[in-house]
Amino acid sequence: MKLLYSMTGYAEVSETVDVAHPPLTVRLELRSVNSRFLDLQFRLPDELRASEAAIRATLVRHLHRGKVECRVNLDEAQSAQAPPDLQLVEPLLQAEAILLQRAPHLRTLSVADVWRLSSAQQQRRLDPAALALAVQRAADAALQALQVARSSEGERLRGFLLDRCLQLQQWAQAAEQLAPQAVARQQERFLARWKDALQALGGNPNPDVVHERLLQETAAFALRIDVAEEVSRLQSHLDAMRKVLEDGGEVGKRLDFLIQELHREANTLGSKSAVLELSELAVNMKVCIEQMREQVQNLE
Repeated sequence: MKLLYSMTGYAEVSETVDVAHPPLTVRLELRSVNSRFLDLQFRLPDELRASEAAIRATLVRHLHRGKVECRVNLDEAQSAQAPPDLQLVEPLLQAEAILLQRAPHLRTLSVADVWRLSSAQQQRRLDPAALALAVQRAADAALQALQVARSSEGERLRGFLLDRCLQLQQWAQAAEQLAPQAVARQQERFLARWKDALQALGGNPNPDVVHERLLQETAAFALRIDVAEEVSRLQSHLDAMRKVLEDGGEVGKRLDFLIQELHREANTLGSKSAVLELSELAVNMKVCIEQMREQVQNLE
């Protein structure tokens, strides 16, 4: 049995750039929601524009439907600052001495001031290959985490839909059993009304005539409320839906088609509901199918 994937999921992964000054961390987020097709959107800093094609190729190989937002940030380590370059410190000290000669009222630079000013002048040293490798590692790890989240939600949806299939099958069987009972009750009501009408008119009914008319009315009523064909098609669609769910994989579009067919049969069954019990069953079926439709929209 293949896994079933929801299109809803979230993952966040951080990877350290091996060669960088100051130390850098690539933080990559993947956020996925439902969509008819695969829609990839990227939010990348300028330094990582060249990595977009590689990230896109990685996502396309494993994702098939859904609106996926990929957001990447470069975070500098705050607690692992390298000591300032002494070649940059010396000009600061010389400039300080000149300023103090001309303006003795100025305060002298503290160690923190020297550290901060000299560090600010240091240029970031970054190996493009190391950065690209860190981004790729982050993309692979985030994709794996996203697939775990999507499969977990997909398995939950599989259980939900299978439970609803069972409920629909039970209602369909109940509807099939209600039809003969409704015909029998209609026979009794027709015979009672026929006798009441003849007694009111003072007539003496011919048993053969009464029996023939009773058969005609019963047959017409039975045809109007016959749901055997609708129940048979419902069962067929439910069996197909169970098979699709059990097979797993990319099931969203196939399930969406089967949901439409289930809804069509439930509507037809409701239009034949000449008795209250059948009407209630038809309404329950349509509510259940609509719940299934909402959940199917989330499956890949």
